[in-house]
Amino acid sequence: MKANGMELDRRQFIKVSLVAGTGLLVACQAPVPSKAENPDHSAGEGEGFAPNAWIRIGPDDTVTVMVKHTELGQGTSTGLCMIVAEELEADWSKIRFEIAPVAAVYKNPEFGVQSTGGSTGVKTSWETLRRAGAATRELLISAAAATWNVPSSECLAENSTVVHAPGKKRLRYGELLARAASLAVPEEPRLKEPGQFKIIGKPYPRLDTLDKAKGKTVYGMDLKMDGLLTAAVIHPPMVGGAVASVDDRKARSMPGVRDVVILESGVAVVAETFWQAQTAAHALSIQWKGGDAGLGSESIMARFAGRIREKGVLVRKDGSVEKAMENADRRIQAVYELPYQAHACPEPMNCTAHVLPDRCEVWAPTQAQETARDTAARITGLSLSAVRVHTPFVGGGFGRRSMPDFVAEAVRLSKAVKGPVKVIWSREEDMRNDYYRPAFYNRMEAGLDRDGYPVAWIHKAVGQSKMDALIETSAPSILPQWLPSPLRYALASAIIPIGKRFLGPKGAMSGSADMAYGIENVRVEYVRADLPVPVGTWRSVADSRNGFVKESFMDEIAAASGKDPVDLRLRLLKDAPKHRSVLEAASTKAGWGKRLPDGIFRGVALHAFHGTPVAMVAEVSVEKNGRVRVHRVVCAVDCGIAVNPRMVEAQIAGGVVYGLTATLKSALRIKDGRVRESNFHDFPILRMDEAPRVEVHIIKSADPPNGIGEVGVPPVAPAVTNALFQATGKRIRTLPVDPAELLSRA
Repeated sequence: MKANGMELDRRQFIKVSLVAGTGLLVACQAPVPSKAENPDHSAGEGEGFAPNAWIRIGPDDTVTVMVKHTELGQGTSTGLCMIVAEELEADWSKIRFEIAPVAAVYKNPEFGVQSTGGSTGVKTSWETLRRAGAATRELLISAAAATWNVPSSECLAENSTVVHAPGKKRLRYGELLARAASLAVPEEPRLKEPGQFKIIGKPYPRLDTLDKAKGKTVYGMDLKMDGLLTAAVIHPPMVGGAVASVDDRKARSMPGVRDVVILESGVAVVAETFWQAQTAAHALSIQWKGGDAGLGSESIMARFAGRIREKGVLVRKDGSVEKAMENADRRIQAVYELPYQAHACPEPMNCTAHVLPDRCEVWAPTQAQETARDTAARITGLSLSAVRVHTPFVGGGFGRRSMPDFVAEAVRLSKAVKGPVKVIWSREEDMRNDYYRPAFYNRMEAGLDRDGYPVAWIHKAVGQSKMDALIETSAPSILPQWLPSPLRYALASAIIPIGKRFLGPKGAMSGSADMAYGIENVRVEYVRADLPVPVGTWRSVADSRNGFVKESFMDEIAAASGKDPVDLRLRLLKDAPKHRSVLEAASTKAGWGKRLPDGIFRGVALHAFHGTPVAMVAEVSVEKNGRVRVHRVVCAVDCGIAVNPRMVEAQIAGGVVYGLTATLKSALRIKDGRVRESNFHDFPILRMDEAPRVEVHIIKSADPPNGIGEVGVPPVAPAVTNALFQATGKRIRTLPVDPAELLSRA
């Protein structure tokens, strides 16, 4: 068994200790690290303490689950608690959770760092938390049996108690802690069979809902402490720009202002309140330098189009594409263009930091605790063990909060003013200083046989690499700065685990290169374009783009060959049973082939994000003014065991809404070197009255849970635009849908 690159035996896999004043703490998955690796769980004198803990039980029977992932509103914390409660036989009303501190045991195995993303929350904790829960259950049973001097086989756990039925005895978990800590840990805990589940698979309410409804939940922006100052930051208006000079005399004289600080990223005003800081920030007279005034969305796409004939990196090559194309009965081509997209998180970027002589405390609504810690350590010069990262609740992330730029600002400002500082970005600063989803230019080509089935498929794309963002955040701590940029990119891609999954050619073509359609001859190629526009991960990453391109073009093939879009896909999915099952389920539940009311049309799309296939059927209409109305979206998903079906449904529905915003409403445009959009008036998001009815059908499965948080985004756009083709007879190959263009096509 391996964890964090180390071989573990069963005895190391699960460790137990008694924590002074808190109760029983159970840890698993890694050997005990030194205190320097994890200062957050220091041991009391004389305790056999395992700091890499997952479960803590208090004397009052309260079970606290350490959650290694950020709670971004996706509900992961509740799902992980359900896994523990199931195997532990815990009273659900006694379950609590805490977001884990930075420690080696909490690294995300998908990325190699402690982070949240890639729909990996439940997936990467499933086995670990089940074993931790089962080991704790068996340990408590043994403790009760030893207390009563009866065989463990005569005892059972239920509802946070251990029961000895023959003797009619019962002990609460909280009464067994001291005895349990003195016993040997079960090396092979017995896990439940899926048929025995009482909690997993049930639509339990979220643990955080009540506090959110009552306004008790503390987000990063809500943080308060004695002596806390607030900072507003003004960033360069030009992409790639920098500060040349600042006249801050007026700002410094304004009420509440404590300091004006020039940062690498811009200029900050530190004041007693945010409004004071924001007002003074706009009173600054700043001269900017750098940037490219000739940079614009149209010129960028033209540049991409001009490079489409260049030789790119071959990401996938099956069969003999050239020969198949030559022998094809018919060939079809299409070009698809995708714009930059902002994340538009409901809670703008913010972070609180307090730099002290011997330590640094950071309260960061982040998706990357380890990166935040490393960033703070690098800025302060402190050791990693002297930096503590606290993760509050987060108002949406979508990949944006994996970058530490807002963390760096808070740490630098706290260091400058020698006190605690909370940085809050305005909506305008948040929108114009994002790490955007990259723009891409895609050329598609297919060769069809005499029966109209594809025998060759080519997807070639030109777009911007996300490697720059990786170098900026992760590489400085492991790669020397003097290395030439191309070599640094190559080394970062090879060394940093996330680079192998999401970055580089494979990452850029994810969702295309790994498509499930059984086409014999396939070529997928990527041409990388370097631009100064900051780009990063956006919900479902490259699949959000490639899902639209792939599924739209598959519909074009169906139309060109006169085939039903569902039937064609099913024919090409003979070796992909999970994909077939979700497509059959969605099309059946949607009534595919049955008559719709006049003016409403259907479209279908299918996509798998990191192993979780989702099929969607969208029902749309086009109003006289060209406005697109999506009435219903029927979805089917195979995510393995659905730990909490209610949250699976919510995540798919949320993905539909998020995807519809990018399909119908918004895009990030650059003009004269500046980001044009600034707030929701010019970057509109889907409103409640525009949201469709979403039906989610979960395929029953006994497989381990797979990711769900991002899988609902990729199929949305093609399902809608394929329906628009049925409505208008024209193809939408550029997003978002332009009502005026749609009317001109009709």
